[in-house]
Amino acid sequence: MKLDILAIGSHPDDVELGCGATIAKEIANGKKVGIVDLTQGELGTRGSAETRHQEAANAAKILGVFVRENMGFDDGFFVNDKKHQLELIKMIRKYQPEIVICNAVDDRHIDHGKGSKLVSDACFLSGLIKIETYLENDVKAQEIWRPKQVYHYIQWKNLQPDVIVDVSGFMDAKLSAVFAYKTQFYDETSKEPQTPISSKNFADSVRYRANDLGRLIGVEYGEGFTVERHVAVDSLFNLK
Repeated sequence: MKLDILAIGSHPDDVELGCGATIAKEIANGKKVGIVDLTQGELGTRGSAETRHQEAANAAKILGVFVRENMGFDDGFFVNDKKHQLELIKMIRKYQPEIVICNAVDDRHIDHGKGSKLVSDACFLSGLIKIETYLENDVKAQEIWRPKQVYHYIQWKNLQPDVIVDVSGFMDAKLSAVFAYKTQFYDETSKEPQTPISSKNFADSVRYRANDLGRLIGVEYGEGFTVERHVAVDSLFNLK
């Protein structure tokens, strides 16, 4: 299945938090979107790999993505090396996305920056003809593929966005997908340990960050992204 967009996160819930509304909007516009999670989030303080798996499936259904896969890399300990790059190259070549969206280039959680660089490197290497990859039980090598663009969503740190997408009208879908991760976020009845993302302040920040990014471009809600190369337009009139 060829996808228009492949959104990748180091942990289940990264994609929903970083670009859930953008995904919902693109799907509403007829684009095919898939999600790949690098790890199962098994080191998370709250919940488990099993609960995260079910929560991720629920969130994917809410957003309406065509496919969601988990790479099964080690949470906290995966590295950007040949082994992990080749596995991700297989996924990029499998879905041949025009656009890849991935983790923030710099963030509080060590997996976010690592995941960001791993995805960027795999997207480049995926276009090299002398790197051969095979899907399981396939005797024919995959076709090479390099996405046209790689964008990085913003996570814990308030990085300066290069591009802000108007996601007004799609925040309800984003919030529903985010809070499908019931074990991870604010629940006043929960007996589990508190974490930086389980506070009410963090839960509220999902909306007010989108409000603030929207304010910067004169709309109700926005999601911000950083880019790896200059943004090109046909005309100055294409810029809102």
